[in-house]
Amino acid sequence: MLVVIRGAGDIATGIALRLYRAGMQIVMCDLAQPTSIRRTVCFSEAIRLGETTIEGVRGVLCKDAEVARLAAQSACVAVMADPEASCVSDLHPDVVVDAILAKRNLGTTRGMAPVVIGVGPGFTAQVDVDAAVETMRGHYLGRVYYTGSPLPNTAIPGLIGGYAGERVLRAPADGTFTPCVEIGDEVKAGTVCGTVAGQPMVATIDGVVRGLLQEGVSVTRGMKSGDVDPRCHPEYITMASDKALAVGGGVLEAILNLTAFLGTHDAAPAIDAVIEAADVSIVGGYA
Repeated sequence: MLVVIRGAGDIATGIALRLYRAGMQIVMCDLAQPTSIRRTVCFSEAIRLGETTIEGVRGVLCKDAEVARLAAQSACVAVMADPEASCVSDLHPDVVVDAILAKRNLGTTRGMAPVVIGVGPGFTAQVDVDAAVETMRGHYLGRVYYTGSPLPNTAIPGLIGGYAGERVLRAPADGTFTPCVEIGDEVKAGTVCGTVAGQPMVATIDGVVRGLLQEGVSVTRGMKSGDVDPRCHPEYITMASDKALAVGGGVLEAILNLTAFLGTHDAAPAIDAVIEAADVSIVGGYA
């Protein structure tokens, strides 16, 4: 089964890992200059570096759809600089997943593939996608909506280690981003983690730098440019997050359900017929 994923950031990468490990072939599409924060766990890094390995899974940059198809068939995650996912018309995938996380639909339609899944707010199942998956931390995280939409964007980051908005590093001005620390570094509140147009981007809490834009990215004032994890576990920077894997599990469920990969759920009538033929009743799980 061939799946094209729009986006190759941390959530999209968690989705890709889940699907890849379930035996699916994966092609991912992102910007020519990705703006992923958690770069150490993002297949988008293949666009910048040529290839990257996440949790033992190799992602490789592919120049066109045919090379991407071959890479996906060769047990790699294929990555393309193709923000419009124009490769879909050449690849004819079984599934398209929109995991751009733009909080709105940037052009994904139900006609792009036999199964189309939207991730996060901005999608409505049975309108512009066949199913949508919840991305908000909490009780509904990873839940699949076969009708309706995920919860609306609150613009408030989820709690990690007791901190929400405080852990996010935002660009202090418009301009070009220059990092002053590296992902995995331990920082204190007040540490300058980067600069934009000569203005400092300062950590507000102690912790480990979990994510940071690469040097040279164009940013706008207030744009998310880094993330400090107060839990202080440097090993987390090499692992997909609980959120990414939960969302990936929801996407996997939706694909298996909508492609009838696991067969139908019409077993109940057959079981009733067997019971009737055997002239037995089942009570509490025992005959």
